[in-house]
Amino acid sequence: MSHDDQLARTRNIGIIAHIDAGKTTTTERMLYYAGFTRRLGNVDDGSTVTDFLPAERARGITIQSAAITFHWPPALANNGGVSAAAPDGSNYTVNLIDTPGHADFTFEVIRSLRVLDGAICILDGVAGVEAQTEKVWAQSNDYQIPRLIFVNKLDRDGAAFHRSVKEVASRLHTWPALCQIPWWKEGKLVGIGDVVGFRGLLWEGSRDGTEFQSIEVSELRTKHADFAEELQTARSALVEVLTEHDDVLVEAFLEANEDFEALSCDLIWSSMRRVLRSGRQRVTPVFLGASFRNIGVQPLLDAVNILLPAPPETTDPMISLGQHAVSLRDLLQGKVSITPSEVKTKDSRVASKQYRSGGGLQQLSACVLAFKVVNDVRRGVLVYVRVYAGTLQRNCLLYNTNLGITERALRLMRMYANDAIETDQIEEGQIGVIAGLKHARTGDTLINYTGASSKSNPPSPFDVMQLQPIRVPPPLFFTSIEPASLSEEKNLEEALSLLLREDPSLHLTKDPESGQIQLAGMGELHLEIAKDKLINDYKVRAAVGQIEISYRETIVDSCRPLTRTYEREISGRQASSSCRASVEPMDNVHDLEEEDSHTTRYAIADKNFLSIRHPTLDKKGKSNNAAGGLPPGLSFRNVLNAIKAGVVAVLARGPAHSMPLQSVHVKVYFDPSQHLTPASDASTITAASRLAVTAALRAAASKQPAVLMEPVMLATIAVNESAIGDVVHDLNSARGAQVLSLDAAADDGEGGPAQAQTDLEQRRLTPPQIDKVYAPPDPFGSSDSAGAGYEASMQMRQIKARVPLKEMVGYLRHLRSLTGGRGSFIMNVDKFERMTSQRMRSAMLDLAGTS
Repeated sequence: MSHDDQLARTRNIGIIAHIDAGKTTTTERMLYYAGFTRRLGNVDDGSTVTDFLPAERARGITIQSAAITFHWPPALANNGGVSAAAPDGSNYTVNLIDTPGHADFTFEVIRSLRVLDGAICILDGVAGVEAQTEKVWAQSNDYQIPRLIFVNKLDRDGAAFHRSVKEVASRLHTWPALCQIPWWKEGKLVGIGDVVGFRGLLWEGSRDGTEFQSIEVSELRTKHADFAEELQTARSALVEVLTEHDDVLVEAFLEANEDFEALSCDLIWSSMRRVLRSGRQRVTPVFLGASFRNIGVQPLLDAVNILLPAPPETTDPMISLGQHAVSLRDLLQGKVSITPSEVKTKDSRVASKQYRSGGGLQQLSACVLAFKVVNDVRRGVLVYVRVYAGTLQRNCLLYNTNLGITERALRLMRMYANDAIETDQIEEGQIGVIAGLKHARTGDTLINYTGASSKSNPPSPFDVMQLQPIRVPPPLFFTSIEPASLSEEKNLEEALSLLLREDPSLHLTKDPESGQIQLAGMGELHLEIAKDKLINDYKVRAAVGQIEISYRETIVDSCRPLTRTYEREISGRQASSSCRASVEPMDNVHDLEEEDSHTTRYAIADKNFLSIRHPTLDKKGKSNNAAGGLPPGLSFRNVLNAIKAGVVAVLARGPAHSMPLQSVHVKVYFDPSQHLTPASDASTITAASRLAVTAALRAAASKQPAVLMEPVMLATIAVNESAIGDVVHDLNSARGAQVLSLDAAADDGEGGPAQAQTDLEQRRLTPPQIDKVYAPPDPFGSSDSAGAGYEASMQMRQIKARVPLKEMVGYLRHLRSLTGGRGSFIMNVDKFERMTSQRMRSAMLDLAGTS
């Protein structure tokens, strides 16, 4: 098979869902039917392939994403003739990543989605679309990943396929195109109606799901007339949805005299493939089954091969060359012109002439993205990579364009969950592992090129070429860590370094005064897992404190400009630098004055801003007069960076409570003739800016005390109908929450840009549109009042509320007690708000450990 054919038969997919929707169980069935395993793994028994960590098996949840490769359809398998994905007899290579469903591990989902070409979103047929389902769906929208939906657990009591389909339309803002309908017998799921193939698939009597019957519609009309009629209705609805988005199918439909039954299976698959890959996920194919009962997994795998894209068919990966963003494919094909001002190399030299891509970049042998780092006990550090261009060869030199260092890829592997097979190369479009890299981190771009050397950097533009990075969400909780003894301090530091390299969503800070180490993470469970790794995996003897809230601090008054000078002796010469600074509170970015040619402004973390006024210099560092220039050997860019470094360091600790500062506008006045001497350097400028800004913050705090700000969360809480009153009452009375809505449609959960919000509004279906969405009736009837009452009480509702994070600590346990174990919630930061004096006193007592 040629390289292009092999690439066309590759699928990089992920499984995303809310916790307990059946992701890992579905993955286990896929591996079994593909012939990868010989037994059916069970989450409850701890016998699954992809959940191999002891913590995962103990808790019965997925904690870290697991990658595995298999082939479908298998060479030898009894799949009942269902598989139609490979008519020539060849199979497809499926690189699958099973992701966590718990909100605390959302970064695992984000970094997996970054390298995927398609995804399967699994729904619990009883719960429908849940809170975390909406979140991972929004994250997939950010990366424009084509998705299929698999409605799982339809074998359970209370399963409602009809309601789940309607919720796909109302909550996920996509039109569900039903490719299958459930086949019920006496209220139990026994098979599937294949809408595209226009037939029934019956799993009755099969123990492991490998044997099932394929029944044509003509036979169904004789023996199962009601089901055949519903299948006919579903076929008509599917064709109607597709013809609204695909002109090719419209022409075929008209040629067939508008007979939807006359349309071939291949025509419908091709139409659905075009619609799905057109972008924006306006229409989503829906499949169904019961993975635990071994129903419906093989047709889902066929759909992966048929509908989800191969690597060349996906959205073109973007790269940055300095400040210039271009398409990687366009760059490699010579379609991009790069001017000298757009590509500045790491050693500050600028390309001497216009560079036309394609020529020099033919030297590029491989371009890969590191998306995950794992510290394996047996194999050492493993770096998971996706190859976006070229072929990665064993023992090649890889230049890290983010860190500016070169490392050798001594061993290459293909991962099969916790097992690995060594290989000599990893081809374009594939996912693999590099063992032994000492420095590569999540999000780093690694390249190999002709003439690579460990003693020299690559030529321009290789040295600044970077793939789109992976966004790391901010932490919400923190805990203190102290070594058991002084001799254990070094072991703790090494273990923490490995832990943070594995999981960039963990953040580490050290109090410069007390020396206390603080570890921050996404949630309580996230920090609990991190603590278990430190103590059990890395064998560190340390004491871990209680989980605390990460507060912020802000000033409420301004101060007049203050000047401070820093002096020190360098090589026998007295070097000094001065800085003049003032601070003011800033509640709104629009409060900033308009930037002019003598002001440079920086946006700093936590909504802080730095404005540097340099009246004698323009933005390029050119002086208005001979006396106002910079000392020799000191560039204007270095001066600005030195001032910024000093300001950032000060803003990390507030003047009153030593918390990170937020919403502060720092103004620095810089005049070289007044603030610099011939011996001034970057270090003295940084120190002077630290002294001046520290003094300004203390002066502002002395006029009016600084206040704490607490994170206020936007929480989406899923509860059963019967418990909604108790939960709302608890939120209002005991937690000071502001309930925004009940059953509110999800927004872009990540606080995305305006364009993302606009796209969401365009995708959102109106109530009349939702009413038109076809969904077959469920087996239970509304005429049975007792059944209807039970159905209503078990129906899941969603509460959206704004609530202080402090009130949500330990909330899951309380929520489950209110809802009989059925409640769940996710939350993300809405914003930080100033605390009342009463809440601030309570928070300070908690931090001091006296409450």
